[in-house]
Amino acid sequence: MSDDSAIDLSDKIRSYAREIGFDDCRFATAQRATHADEYLEWIEQDMHGDMAWLERNQDRRCDPREVLLGCKTVISLGMNYYPGSSSGNDAYRIARYSWNNDYHDLIEKKLQLFNEFLQTLSGTQRYYVDTGPVLERDFATDAGLGWNGKSTVQIHKKFGTWLFLANILTTLAIPPDKAFGDHCGKCVRCITACPTQAIIAPHRVDARRCVSYLTIENKGSIPLEFRRAIGDRIYGCDDCLSACPWNRFAQISQEAQFHARSEIFRHTLRDFLDFDEDKFRAIFVKSPIKRIKRNRFIRNVCVALGNTGTCEDLPALMNVATEEDPLIVEHALWAIEEIRAREANS
Repeated sequence: MSDDSAIDLSDKIRSYAREIGFDDCRFATAQRATHADEYLEWIEQDMHGDMAWLERNQDRRCDPREVLLGCKTVISLGMNYYPGSSSGNDAYRIARYSWNNDYHDLIEKKLQLFNEFLQTLSGTQRYYVDTGPVLERDFATDAGLGWNGKSTVQIHKKFGTWLFLANILTTLAIPPDKAFGDHCGKCVRCITACPTQAIIAPHRVDARRCVSYLTIENKGSIPLEFRRAIGDRIYGCDDCLSACPWNRFAQISQEAQFHARSEIFRHTLRDFLDFDEDKFRAIFVKSPIKRIKRNRFIRNVCVALGNTGTCEDLPALMNVATEEDPLIVEHALWAIEEIRAREANS
């Protein structure tokens, strides 16, 4: 392929990415991931907690050429999801990426279209939106689609930390883009912002301490040592993202499906305790919150009420404390004790 032909191919692909709604599209050479060894060490030290899928397919995860035979290029895609600074409800916090519909559904449809387009250019592809065995942030960084911050969150010069990543592995040989470089400097705001000190060193997170892990991936009891630090967070945590000074360039996403959905935020924490299975599924239909199921969601709500609730919340907590699910009962009883102790000392 001539240089002119390669540039033309790059331009066609970038143009198509913009056409279907991606905010950035860049290219990296398919090779062993830059931080493959660090990933393997992280797994060896059990810092991934119960996220067993991260243990699987380690060879494939370290090198996209093991995933797709003949892979030459990793196409790194970014989509701005910033929904604004306020959900409209200050009683509890939910990570911004889940303020509305599950981004996987939206982006996967775009990736399907992208794959069909690349097939017309004679490419064979595999594509993922953080669901496949690819160390996607390494290739995004290689491609100049931002850089990996000290919190391990990808940072983009235009969109800050509010960027969904997707990647397409392809057999097409596309000239790689230049890396943008690390622009964190001496800043450690993300590290100091973490409520549970999960960022144990720059670029190193112990997932077992992370609020997002504890409230989402963790299927069991939330350790006592972290419950008060969780505060009013009932699904995920944005603290290390919000702290990043590069967010001064953040722009509201043009994608309406990422904006706060009123059905989620018009409720109080006490309201959530009244949700049975059917209502939980109805309110959180198409939301990523639905995947943790009602019992873990109520567990999280109980912890938040234990930290922020008043005596007015006690009857609702006592009610769920009579349920059969031991996970709910344990956290409801903890919340009751916390509120009573706080009221007694007030």
